[in-house]
Amino acid sequence: MTYEQIFQNAKKIFMQADVSGIQEHLAFQFNITGEGEGAFYAEVKNGCLYVEPYEYYDRDVIFICSADTLLKLASGKLDPVVAFTTGKLKIEGSLEKAMMLQKFL
Repeated sequence: MTYEQIFQNAKKIFMQADVSGIQEHLAFQFNITGEGEGAFYAEVKNGCLYVEPYEYYDRDVIFICSADTLLKLASGKLDPVVAFTTGKLKIEGSLEKAMMLQKFL
């Protein structure tokens, strides 16, 4: 799977999330490792979600994982806490903000 395919699949899943109740600013960057390597970000701003295929330098958290892990997380087939504790997901930045990822997955 190419980076573009991974990004499009992840974006389609993420954009289904209802973030209208989240009024704080959240910026998550996802670094994909292995096949389809690349980076993109998801930002919640004023109750709206933006997902773009770029690095985001004013991010709260960086999630580092394989494409397979990312798509399982995004589709709800893998719990982020389980992925983190088993080493499938690495987190850099605010763990408090990282926990908020569950609210829109």
